Amino acid sequence: MVISSFTAPPRPSTPVRGRSPFALPETRWAAAALALFLAGLAADLLGGPAWLWWALYLGCYVAGGWEPALAGLRELRARRLDVDLLMVVAALGAASIGQVLDGALLIVIFATSGALEALATARTEDSVRGLLELAPETATRLTGDGEETVPAADLEVGDLVLVRPGERLTADGTVESGGSEVDQSTITGEPLPVDKAPGDEVFAGTLNGTGALRIRVGRRAEDSVVARISALVEQASRTKARTQLFIEKIEQRYAIGMVAATIAVFALPLLWGASAEESLLRAMTFMIVASPCAVVLATMPPLLAAIANAGRHGVLVKSAVALERLGSTTRVAFDKTGTLTRGAPELAELRPVPGLDADGLLRLAAAAEQPSEHPLARAVVRAARDRGLHLPPAHDFAAQPGRGVSARVDGELVRVGSPAALVPEGHPVAHELERRGHTAVVVVRDGHVAGVLGITDQVRREAAPAVAAVTTLTGTAPVLLTGDNHAAAARLAGAVGIADVRAGLLPADKVSAVGELEAAGRRVAVVGDGINDAPALAAAHAGIAMGGAGSDLTLRAADAIVVRDDLTAVPAALALARRARRVVTANLVIAGSFIAGLVLWDLLGTLPLPLGVAGHEGSTVLVGLNGLRLLGGRAWRKASAVVR
Repeated sequence: MVISSFTAPPRPSTPVRGRSPFALPETRWAAAALALFLAGLAADLLGGPAWLWWALYLGCYVAGGWEPALAGLRELRARRLDVDLLMVVAALGAASIGQVLDGALLIVIFATSGALEALATARTEDSVRGLLELAPETATRLTGDGEETVPAADLEVGDLVLVRPGERLTADGTVESGGSEVDQSTITGEPLPVDKAPGDEVFAGTLNGTGALRIRVGRRAEDSVVARISALVEQASRTKARTQLFIEKIEQRYAIGMVAATIAVFALPLLWGASAEESLLRAMTFMIVASPCAVVLATMPPLLAAIANAGRHGVLVKSAVALERLGSTTRVAFDKTGTLTRGAPELAELRPVPGLDADGLLRLAAAAEQPSEHPLARAVVRAARDRGLHLPPAHDFAAQPGRGVSARVDGELVRVGSPAALVPEGHPVAHELERRGHTAVVVVRDGHVAGVLGITDQVRREAAPAVAAVTTLTGTAPVLLTGDNHAAAARLAGAVGIADVRAGLLPADKVSAVGELEAAGRRVAVVGDGINDAPALAAAHAGIAMGGAGSDLTLRAADAIVVRDDLTAVPAALALARRARRVVTANLVIAGSFIAGLVLWDLLGTLPLPLGVAGHEGSTVLVGLNGLRLLGGRAWRKASAVVR
């Protein structure tokens, strides 16, 4: 997909919704061409009057052919000849000798292809616009006289803004006062809310937790991280080199050669004394049999059949070009949170002090955390219930945003929170857990440390088999690209079998990492789910979004979407795409052989027009049927067999 003229717009005042397919003129014209073609075909096959089906077919020519014809003429004015114009000429040539059906079929194929590209481009533009809605439109600015509500775009560097609990942050900046936990997974990919205290950096578009924050604005709205993500996606979409189908790669040479040959086939016999009618018939026969209709169908049916098959099994591939990209991938880069993990915290370790067992420590912590809505608290309570522990009621509960909670449990004061807040001098067990990539939570009972909990993100059960299958398919081990800290990334990578780990990456850093891999000669497919992954998905050779929790922009930027949220579908889709490419290659050999044989017959002998049409259509049907084999369930089962 190529976005040739897109300018990032100002943030809209109302939510941007995806445009309907029929809001685009390309889609309307393609639909009209298809409808006229089907109506003409029905009239033809049912024995209707010739004038009727001829009129319907010619209407198809006009509806689907005027735009590529106009574009082709513009290219011709620039001294370039493309296959689109050649197809229109071939279609008209077919009609001129009575083969109006062949020409109409070509018109429908190319009109549909153009409509799909236009729709993909429009939806990407809508998504880039919608990304800017993450940041609120208004902000609460603090002044010497109190507070005022102002447009977020009017905030200046140095302004002081108030962000209340549950609100999204309005600007990039630094916490001036207050404390809270902030969910910034949309920007950094970190799976758990991050405690924020005075002096900490925060980002526009992230979600505040239970505390109030006063933030000193550090960047204007147009310079914020979320705005830069939008710009990265737009830039990557514009500069991403288009992977072309075979017919597009040879279109200049084929088009020029076919035109020159058709003229020669018509003109040379005239010079040798042949009649004009005989020469025209031979030339038109040549144009029909040399038409790349079979080549187009050799390419599209296998790719479209594979797309349909993948769609039935929970993988939506956006276009034939996208499937071709997936099939030519040589290395895969995985995001961590929401991709290899589920993005939900779980209790991983219990480290009680001597004299207290693990269940006793968990019972204390879960009882104190019961009234809390913090994601870590819910993970602790869930773990206690999974063990069947009875939790006593908590009294005098209090939550200190960014620090933890306190409550009386069985008459004892229990505090649960971050090591920095509860054990300022540090705690060796907490340090050990943090070095291993866990989030450490300290439990204090009546002023004494009762133990430490280790909380981590849930690793998908299918992550390790999926990584192994991808390694087998591409012949190269995947790479992990994450915004999470290195310790957490390394722990996850070790669990799933990835050696190349790149952690602490912002969205622009992920794009740079993809660029480095591709500069080394790799065709990289990026698998991710968050907004912070969208620029990398757009910049990569191929992008795959995990659709279960994927953001709207990520789904738009990706070439394929795993709807059922099963990571094993990624290697299966890659394997199916590779098989589709092999079928395309076989079909091109078949189609090329038929074209070469019929052309030689027409040039060296006398090829009867009906036989030429039969041979041309026979090759078209043959390659079409061969490609449609990929529609069967067996094709997906064979692709899925790569995952053991």
